[in-house]
Amino acid sequence: MHPLLTQEVDKKLLLLGNEAIVRGAMEAGVAFATTYPGTPASEIGDNFFRIAAESELYFEYSINEKVALEAAAGAAVSGVRAMCSMKHVGLNVAADPLMTLAYVGVRGGMVIVTADDPAIFSSQNEQDNRMYARLSNLPMLEPASAQEAKEMTEAAFGISEALELPVLLRTTTRLSHCRSIVTTGPLESSKTRGAFEKESSRFVPVPANARVRHRVLISQGEKARNMACRSPFNTVTGTGRWGIGTSGIAYNYVVDAIKDLGIKDRVKIFKLGFTYPFPEKPAAEFIGSVDKILVVEELEPFLQDNLKVTAQTIGIVIPIAGKDPELFSRLYEFDPGMVREVIARFFQLDYTPPRPVDIKEDTEAVQVPMRPPNLCAGCPHRATYYAVTSVLRETQTEAVFPTDIGCYTLGFLPPLQAADIFICMGASITLAAGISRVTDKKVIAFIGDSTFFHSGITGLINAVHNRHNFILVILDNGTTAMTGHQPHPGIEITPPGWDKPYISIEAIARGCGVEQISVVNPLNLDKTKAAVKEALESNLLSVIVAKSPCPLYEARMLGKKKKRGFVVGPECNTDCTECIDTFGCPALYKNTAPDAKTTMIINDNVCIGCGVCIQFCKKIRPKKI
Repeated sequence: MHPLLTQEVDKKLLLLGNEAIVRGAMEAGVAFATTYPGTPASEIGDNFFRIAAESELYFEYSINEKVALEAAAGAAVSGVRAMCSMKHVGLNVAADPLMTLAYVGVRGGMVIVTADDPAIFSSQNEQDNRMYARLSNLPMLEPASAQEAKEMTEAAFGISEALELPVLLRTTTRLSHCRSIVTTGPLESSKTRGAFEKESSRFVPVPANARVRHRVLISQGEKARNMACRSPFNTVTGTGRWGIGTSGIAYNYVVDAIKDLGIKDRVKIFKLGFTYPFPEKPAAEFIGSVDKILVVEELEPFLQDNLKVTAQTIGIVIPIAGKDPELFSRLYEFDPGMVREVIARFFQLDYTPPRPVDIKEDTEAVQVPMRPPNLCAGCPHRATYYAVTSVLRETQTEAVFPTDIGCYTLGFLPPLQAADIFICMGASITLAAGISRVTDKKVIAFIGDSTFFHSGITGLINAVHNRHNFILVILDNGTTAMTGHQPHPGIEITPPGWDKPYISIEAIARGCGVEQISVVNPLNLDKTKAAVKEALESNLLSVIVAKSPCPLYEARMLGKKKKRGFVVGPECNTDCTECIDTFGCPALYKNTAPDAKTTMIINDNVCIGCGVCIQFCKKIRPKKI
C-alpha cells in the first residue's frame, strides 16, 4: 500500500511538502487529479500516479498545464473534488482558462497548486505567482511547513466549495522539497461520480453572461476576504512593539532569527497563510499595535504593498519596509543568515554576524569536485547535437539554434553550443519561424518529445501553413526526462500497468503537413548526419525525429545493464583532444597521470557503452572480453 494511503490517524510521517499536499488532498476526498510535470511540483503528480493504481482516484499526466486545468475544471463543475498541480510558469500556460474559470466557478472543490521557484533552481524565471491571485480574484493559501501544506490543502477544498471558486495553493521550491514530520488525519471517502447541471447563464460566459458573473466574482471575493480575516492560518504572535509581517517558508527564518537575536519579547509577528484576499482587519490591528514593521517575503513586495495600503487607509503612519537596497532584494530566495542580519539592521541591534566557514583553510579536507549540469554519458541528445554541429563544420554553414525546455537545453554548454535562444515550452518552433523569415542564416530548432506534445504541434502547423523554411529536430528520448521520467503519449517503453495508446510523433508531423521527414537513431552518426545534410540542402520545412530512449529511463524500466565498454588505444599519444573539444562526453577526459600512455582516457564507471565515440575516433575501440 502507498504510505500516503495509510488509514492510521495521528500517525507521524516524514514527508516532503509535496507529499504532504497529496496527503491533504486525500484526506479531503479528492477524486480527480491532473498535472503536467514540472519542478518543483513534480512529486505531487508522481505520488498521485502511484496512488491511482490502488485507489478510486482518477489521475492523468495531461498534455500541458492548460489541458490539465481544464480537465480538472470539468470534474469540479460536475461536483467532484479535483486538484491540478504545476510549476509557476505552468500557470502562464493555464492562465487563459484560469481567468474565465474564476467567472464561471465550480461546484465541487477545486485546488490549483502553483509551485514557485525563487532563485531559479530549475526554471527560466522566478515570477511571483501571488500576482495571479490578485489578477484572477481567486483566494490563495501559502503554507510555511509540510504540516501546514497538508492542513491548508484540506482546508482549501472546503473554502473552494463554500465560495464556488477554485483556490490557489502557492508553494515554493524550499517548501515543496523540505521534509518534516506530518501528522495524519482521517481519510475521507471520495465522491468519484458527479453530474453536470446545465446553467448556461453561468457556464457560458458570452459577454452578457460574463458581465453578470464578474459581479458575482467580486461579491464572492468579499466573502473570501471575510474568511481570510477569520482564518486560523493568519496569526499574530508575540507582544513587542516591533512588527514583522511574513508568510511561507520565510516565516521559519523569522522565528529562528528572533530567537537567535534574543528579541522574542520585543517582536510581534504577523504570519499570513491565507494571503489573498488580503485580511485587512487583522492587518489593521497589527499595524496599530506596533511602532515599525519589517516585511520578510521572498520575491515581490506583495505583503508589503498591502500592509502599506492598509496603513494608509486607516490613517496610521509608521515605517513599513522590506524590499529595499539596504534590506531585502526582490531577487532569489532568502536564507536564515540573511534574514537574521536584516532584522538586526532594521531594528538597529548590536549584532555581529558569525564568521563564515572558510572552506579554503583546509583544502585537502574539503575538496569537492565541481558538478555543473551536463548531459549524461550516453545521452542521445549529445549524439544528435554532435551530428548537427559536425555537418555544419564540414559544410561551413552558419546556423541559429532556437531550443526549448528540457534536458536538451543543456546543449547550450560547450563544446556543443547548440542553443542560441529559448523562452518557453514550444517556442523553439515559432521562434525559428520568425528568425528564418527575417535572416539569411540557416535555422535549426530543437524540441523534446514531451515538449512537442505540450505545445509544439500548433507551432508546426503554423510553420507549414505559412511556408516557413527551417529544420526542426525533435529529440525523442521516449520520456519526460528532466522532471523524473514521467510518461507522455509518445512513450514506447511503458511503466507497469500502462494501458494508454502510443501516438507517433512522425505521424503527427505528417498530419501537420510536413513533407520532408526523417526518423533516425542519433546513436548512428552516419545516418543522422546524412539526414541533417539532406535537410540543409532542401528548400522545404524539414523535420528530423532523433529517436533513441533515455538510457537512465531504459535501465529503470527494463533493468538493462551497461553495454560493452570501450578503451582508448595506445596510438592516442598526441596533443589531440578533439573528442572532448567537439563531443564532450563526461566519460572522456584527459589523462594527466605521470606515466600516461594515452592522451585521453575513458572512465569505465561513467561510460554506458553507447558506442558513439568509436564512430568518430578510430583510436577508441571496444574492450576485449
